[in-house]
Amino acid sequence: MGDKITIYQKPTCSKCREALTILKESGNEFDSINYYDTRLTVDTLREIIRKLDIPVRGLLRVDEPLAKDSESASDEELLQLMAANPDLIQRPIVIRGDNAVLGRPPEKIKKLLGD
Repeated sequence: MGDKITIYQKPTCSKCREALTILKESGNEFDSINYYDTRLTVDTLREIIRKLDIPVRGLLRVDEPLAKDSESASDEELLQLMAANPDLIQRPIVIRGDNAVLGRPPEKIKKLLGD
């Protein structure tokens, strides 16, 4: 599978560092995007969620203090909230072509890579 691989990550996140190690060791070329430096737009988040095949709320880090008041938020409101507050986005996210996984646990990345 020669699809482009992209990881959306936060450099200080231990799971993200683990995911980067898996990608480097796989020998595949990939793009690494720190989504704190390069903010994700609502449209990008929508596309990621489609590739992950999860509900919008599935990308939300529910333990974050900002998420506490979001129980009644619509999908659109959640997308806006996550775009404005990267801490609310689950990580790491690895995309390969039209498929994606949340790298928790990191073994999911190996499955995406076909290892």
